[in-house]
Parts: sequence; C-alpha cells; structure tokens
Amino acid sequence: MNRTFIILYWLVTAAAFAFGLWLAFAYAPREQTMGDVQRIFYLHLPVAINTFLACLVVFIGAVGYLWQRRSVWDDLADAAARVAVAFGAVVLLTGMIWGHSAWGVWWTWSPRLTFSLALWLLYVVYLVLRSSIESRQKRATVGSVYALIAFLDVPLVYFSTRIIPEIHPTSVTLEPQMKTTLAFWFLPVTLLCVGLIVARFRLARGVPQALAKRSEA
Repeated sequence: MNRTFIILYWLVTAAAFAFGLWLAFAYAPREQTMGDVQRIFYLHLPVAINTFLACLVVFIGAVGYLWQRRSVWDDLADAAARVAVAFGAVVLLTGMIWGHSAWGVWWTWSPRLTFSLALWLLYVVYLVLRSSIESRQKRATVGSVYALIAFLDVPLVYFSTRIIPEIHPTSVTLEPQMKTTLAFWFLPVTLLCVGLIVARFRLARGVPQALAKRSEA
C-alpha cells in the first residue's frame, strides 16, 4: 500500500475526529435532561456499530479460512478481533459513564448490557485461545470454529432491546443539530476501525513473509 495514501488516510481520520469534537461540543446543543454527559453518545453509538463491523470481519475471515484453508483469512480474522476487543471496551466504558448519569448506577444486568459484556468477553477469549495454540494450522482452525459461534452474540446484542423489556432505551430523541453530529461521528470512527484492522492485518502478513525470507537467506 502506498505510503502517501496511508499518511493521507490517517490525516483525514484525525481531521474528522477534530471536526467531530467541534460538532459535539460547540455545534450540538446541551441536552436538557442529561446535560453535557449526553455528548458521549456521539462516540458511544458509532463505536458500538463499528464493534459489530469488526465482529463481522472476524466472521468473514473464519468462514474464508474454513472454506479455503488460506492463512490470509485467519490473519484478517485475528486483526479484526483485536479491534473488536478494543472497540468493545470503549462501548462498555462509555456506556457505564452514560448509564451512571441516566440511571444512577455504573452497571445493571439488563439484557443489552449483559449481552454486550458477553460479546466483549467472547472475543477476549478468542484472542487468549489463539495465543495458547502453537500450531498455526490448528490455531486457525480452532479459532475459526470458535469465531463462528461467538458471532451469534452479535444479533443478541442488537435485538435485545427489541425483544426483551429492559432499562436500555430502544431509541433516543435528538434535535436536528444532534442528529447531524451523530451522523458525522460515524465517519471518523469507521475510518479508525477500518484503518486499525488493515494496519494489524498488514503487520500480520509482514511477519510470515519476513520469516520466509530469513529461512531462504
């Protein structure tokens, strides 16, 4: 990948985050009920959706490996899983901050929160499981099968508020400026998610190639 493109990509991502912060703190009005803590929603929702995106990439990588038995798919799944864990942690932390202001508690075992925590733990275990298997082929096979099972929690997280009564809101009423701000925040967060997956994937693909060159020398 062209170095200039990579630099430009991250500059655009950084600029998008900077503009997003301006929208969140200067353009969007202060929410009357929750106050300034509501602004964390502009980060929380896009990160949550991109966590699902990263989990989907893990699923695709797992299917690809089990179908073709090519390490490139396993490397993609591993890269996406690392991003899913990182983004999932941000979702949980921002959700706890928002929940403490809205409900007066840092955590409650509602279906959405429980399934979200389970999703994060599932992908943490995925990474731990991979690190415990030395054989690359066995690690990829076991990891792929596990990833297919772990992905089942994604629809549970997404549809939990729609099928099970709980404290977590199914929708949030926003003023026009708030909607604009929220919509824009999907841009920098998605750029970050995709960029991190690609960066980790490139790093993983570079290691086998470097080892192969060393063995040939």
